[in-house]
Amino acid sequence: MHVQCASITTIRRGVAMKSYLTMTREDLVREKYELSEEYDRLKARELSLDMSRGKPGADQLDLSVDMIDKFNSSISLKDGNNFDLRNYGLPDGTNESRELFASLFDVPSSNVIVGGNSSLNMMFDVISQLISHGAPGGVPWSKLPKVKFLCPCPGYDRHFSICEYFGIEMIPVEMNDDGPDMKEIEKYLTDEAVKGMWCVPKYSNPDGITYSDKVVRKIANLKPKANDFRVMWDNSYAVHHLSDTSDTLANIFEYCNQSGNDDMVIAFASTSKITFPGSGIAAVAASPANIGWLRKRISIQTIGPDKLNQLMHTNTFKNAEDIDAHMEKHAEILKPKFKAVLDALEEISKICTWRVPNGGYFVSVNTLNGCAKRVEELCGDAGVKLTPAGATFPYGKDEKDKNIRIAPTFPPVKELEQAMELFCLCVKIATVEKMLNKLS
Repeated sequence: MHVQCASITTIRRGVAMKSYLTMTREDLVREKYELSEEYDRLKARELSLDMSRGKPGADQLDLSVDMIDKFNSSISLKDGNNFDLRNYGLPDGTNESRELFASLFDVPSSNVIVGGNSSLNMMFDVISQLISHGAPGGVPWSKLPKVKFLCPCPGYDRHFSICEYFGIEMIPVEMNDDGPDMKEIEKYLTDEAVKGMWCVPKYSNPDGITYSDKVVRKIANLKPKANDFRVMWDNSYAVHHLSDTSDTLANIFEYCNQSGNDDMVIAFASTSKITFPGSGIAAVAASPANIGWLRKRISIQTIGPDKLNQLMHTNTFKNAEDIDAHMEKHAEILKPKFKAVLDALEEISKICTWRVPNGGYFVSVNTLNGCAKRVEELCGDAGVKLTPAGATFPYGKDEKDKNIRIAPTFPPVKELEQAMELFCLCVKIATVEKMLNKLS
């Protein structure tokens, strides 16, 4: 499916895409020979390009260098309560950083804890706490015979890695155009062993889908058999817009409050792709009961986070509006990169489908069934590294072997154009090979 966003115009190339699906065997053999010659030509370039992970490019990182420049001897190292931020203390984070994330989550600052640089680290810690101690008033999951998690997919491979690390059984759930298949989710929730669900609700990784108001409301109204069921609401891409008209995501905490499910959702976010991935700040938002539960562990785990880094961020960003203005600069850098990818994909529009995202960090491409691993292999042999085929599914197993996540953000546009020329050629080769196998 090619969903067009407002600010990225997909220009259809004047190339008549051959219909491999209707070719005779003789034509396919001839086509494979011609494509192989072209592949050898591109391989001779000895490319060394990486589109495997959603990393900001150097030009994006440069946008935040001013934060460091502003952080000098004229800055007060005390917070609004006259607390010396150089010292131990404030395990919940500084008041100012909690207020900043509260404006992003649209919750009271008392419902926010700000920690170190990684929201993934915070997610891992929450799952670890559930395994070792259980939810408030619940049984530690480690004492249960089986723990299962629902995993909308294609999804974020590192979520799946956390489950695999702790031995949590993962259940794939299909993603629809407006979010996860809620009928499928409701079916699984009759099993008390199903304890949680991963969500990337805005500009999802990798499809770029934003959950509809209807889906958010249905999630908030879930009635799982397990009373310690937790929705891990990873809102990492909430401000990463690529369109002049950004998607809108409903406030799940408001819906949870209306449905009496206040404790069901734990949300996460960070500035990793806003400022510096290795030196940002991350936060968790949750109900008062969940915040109290998390605080008990955090007060033992640390005497306090890096409050000077939090100060450096809040010295630059006071609220969500400041961050939105900063993200417009990111979008101006990223739009040409996404356009380069999307324009190139038009050449293989008869044998692939993809989504044109309004935001996020990826373009999710679906080949014909059984072709994704071969495309990855061909690209890798010619010097272009892709996210491993299957990584967007639990256990790395894409049963249809069709999904490939493209990460356009890190390489310069010129390198992207080279990489995408090779990518499209590899898709053609894999498709022709697949059709030949079917005719064998």
